[in-house]
Amino acid sequence: MLRKMYQTWIAVACVALAFMSSARADELPDFTKLVKQAAPAVVNISTIKNVEYSSNGGMAIDPDDPALQQMPEIFRHFFGMQRGMPDNQGGGKILKREEPRSLGSGFIISSDGYILTNNHVVNGADEIVVRLNDRRELNAKLVGADPRSDLAVLKIDAHDLPTVKIGHSSSLEVGQWVVAIGSPFGFDYSVTKGIVSALGRSLSNDNYVPFIQTDVAINPGNSGGPLFNMDGEVVGINSQIYTRSGGFMGLSFAIPIDVAIDVANQLKDNGHVKRGWLGVLIQEVNRDLAESFGLDKAAGALVARVLPNSPAAQAGLKEGDVILAFDGKPINMSADLPHFVGRVKPGSVATMHIIRNGKEQDLDVTIGLLPDDETNILVDDHGNSTTNSAIMSVLHISVANLSDDEKTQAQVDNGVLVKQIEQGPAFSAGIQPGDVITLLNGKKVDSVSSLEEIVKKLPKGRSVPMQIVRKGSPIFLPLRLE
Repeated sequence: MLRKMYQTWIAVACVALAFMSSARADELPDFTKLVKQAAPAVVNISTIKNVEYSSNGGMAIDPDDPALQQMPEIFRHFFGMQRGMPDNQGGGKILKREEPRSLGSGFIISSDGYILTNNHVVNGADEIVVRLNDRRELNAKLVGADPRSDLAVLKIDAHDLPTVKIGHSSSLEVGQWVVAIGSPFGFDYSVTKGIVSALGRSLSNDNYVPFIQTDVAINPGNSGGPLFNMDGEVVGINSQIYTRSGGFMGLSFAIPIDVAIDVANQLKDNGHVKRGWLGVLIQEVNRDLAESFGLDKAAGALVARVLPNSPAAQAGLKEGDVILAFDGKPINMSADLPHFVGRVKPGSVATMHIIRNGKEQDLDVTIGLLPDDETNILVDDHGNSTTNSAIMSVLHISVANLSDDEKTQAQVDNGVLVKQIEQGPAFSAGIQPGDVITLLNGKKVDSVSSLEEIVKKLPKGRSVPMQIVRKGSPIFLPLRLE
């Protein structure tokens, strides 16, 4: 009797488990229809870079390169050099060879062949090749690129192409299902899924993109590919991952499609992007600062400096003001402000809601045009790097130009003085306050402005040499940007 009851109980339990499993399976989304509809408009992008080599196997090197002048004679022989002369002057010939440079993804936004991808996928390419879903390979022309948002528009000579449906990233919510289609490691049309982890993320050196954070598996080759919502609409462009291993670690970042389409339209119409500019240096409002300014919570953007003759200065904004809202949009974190300002058309009037001396008030400001070269506005009147410069955001150091007396004391002819340092690549390399940076990646550092330009072009994922002078002694240190 007991045995029969036990068998009956087991049978009932199995039926219940099967029903629960079936119910859970019914609750999970089915991506098959989405992929069938969207995949034909996703493309694979590869690039070719023409590289010069000498006929005896060495790479062609510019004898005037400062890095070469620092190279011992024995290494010049190793690189095919004779007393600083290139190989074609030492008996060899300069040959050109085409080498694959990068592999990424993109998607077709119009049936006449316009394609949207990341700038870093095609940057510096001599030839861009687009492979379509039907296996056709077509050469693409670069219509325009915007390094600040890491976006590029390509054009291929084709018609009646399948296109993606464009959605609205502004309607995304945290926890929502999203799907990525791309070519990780060259595996075309790979599909991965996940959820939106966070919205409006700010990343180092990316002041103009409020990134979508997801846990969708993204790897090298996914860059430039679309991020879809469950309606099959593109809501983002997969752009970056956070990794310590070089591969996916659960943190992926996509450019919102609302930002991308605005940039793409400007690139198609004008070949470049115009952004709004306020002309302030800002910092985060922490709990202690909030209390000191009479705020109920730690929110807003604290104005640390108003640049001379800037739109902010003309509007009457002052150092110490806290911007609580911009054009009706609340500023929860200081990083929100550049996102809002950058999307305003230059010449437009916007309203800032601020608190000054404990009293709230509104200021109207006529938004200016963000300069193409931000180097001059990121160095103050005394030649110091500012908090928004690439030097600070990439290397996490503050530097200043050297006076003639300081050059004599440091026994250098050129360089910049390291004033402050935070946790980051420079700290890991061994840089200390008081060091003088004279060379970086083979390029001479003459001023804060020149260092700013060098830092912007530093490669990532490998070490580059940095020469410093410490207590009169020159030292080379390896600097690596992950």
